[in-house]
Amino acid sequence: MTGLPDPTRSRAVLVGTSSYRHLPQLSAVEANVVDLAAELCDATVWGLPVRHCTVVTDPLTTPAILDPVYQAAEEATDTLLVYFAGHGMRDADSTDLYLALGDSREHLGYTAVAYQHLRTALRTARARRKIVVLDCCFSGRAARALSGGDQLAAQAAVDGAYVLAASPRDRIALAPDGERYTAFTGELLGVLRDGVEDGPELIDLDTLHRVLEERLRAKNRPLPQRSQENGVGRLPLARNKARAGRRRGPAGPVLAADVRAALVATGLSLARVLRAEGNTRDALPVLRLALQEQRTGDGRGDLVEVQLELSELLAETGQVREAIEVLELAFQQVHKVYGPEAVLVCRRLADLLQESGNHLQACEVLKHALDISEHAGRR
Repeated sequence: MTGLPDPTRSRAVLVGTSSYRHLPQLSAVEANVVDLAAELCDATVWGLPVRHCTVVTDPLTTPAILDPVYQAAEEATDTLLVYFAGHGMRDADSTDLYLALGDSREHLGYTAVAYQHLRTALRTARARRKIVVLDCCFSGRAARALSGGDQLAAQAAVDGAYVLAASPRDRIALAPDGERYTAFTGELLGVLRDGVEDGPELIDLDTLHRVLEERLRAKNRPLPQRSQENGVGRLPLARNKARAGRRRGPAGPVLAADVRAALVATGLSLARVLRAEGNTRDALPVLRLALQEQRTGDGRGDLVEVQLELSELLAETGQVREAIEVLELAFQQVHKVYGPEAVLVCRRLADLLQESGNHLQACEVLKHALDISEHAGRR
């Protein structure tokens, strides 16, 4: 394996539960998922498109976790990465691993998500490689379940899967008081952000596990576990920033565009997380900044996605006039493009125009959307 997984054919689902009714709170988990999404989407790390990275915070039901995984499993053909941070549980009557929901109760597996259900979702995936990262107590049980150490485990194994777990099968993970991240994810983010001195140009999964183990051991913290199928541990996951920092000479003309794209992707991801938490006050300036940054670059990139997100949030907060202006600008950019993106812009703009009483203009926009659909159907 000589290159990073193709971002256009890969997907990531990041799940984090920080708020619980019956279990201790894990405030660091929120920062875990938000900042990990930003790193995966950073063009200098992996460059996963924002629309290919789904963030789920504080899920309350099993479908809230599994539905995004099944969708990503259907879409990804190269690599599928699934991350969970939160409480891990053991059922009173079994040794299985359960992923806690906001209403889960200790030792009652039926109130949580059985890891075997996540494993089933992975088995349906079209992706050639699957990566599972579990930052939770007893997560080593998942690695054991995929290790093929006995007949049951062999039957449960997932072809092409790599499991990276925060703690051994019978130990708790660690969320140190006063630290922004949990112990495991904090070190993971450190590797992605700063790289590995004297490491390879591309950090593969086995190298990642080795470095995490060394750094956690040095701090006397729970050691990560791993399990893999079909040698997927050689799969590169991120660029080594420590190597990039030692390069001499100019980085090349593409660097500025890559950094700008990463800023836009991070802003869009952060705004979506803030919206999901009901924090529209902070989401609005983040989206406006992302839109301004994208406009200064070349090409469209995530521009339309930012415009759609911003217009929807503006409309929700009663700023309909500005929302229409944002969509009209988007319409000017896509009105000659034949595709679902253009149709979506047209429909959103028509809805807002109709709500504001501009019925004739709404009809014109809808007519254009119909023309786009008919043209696409003839292609």
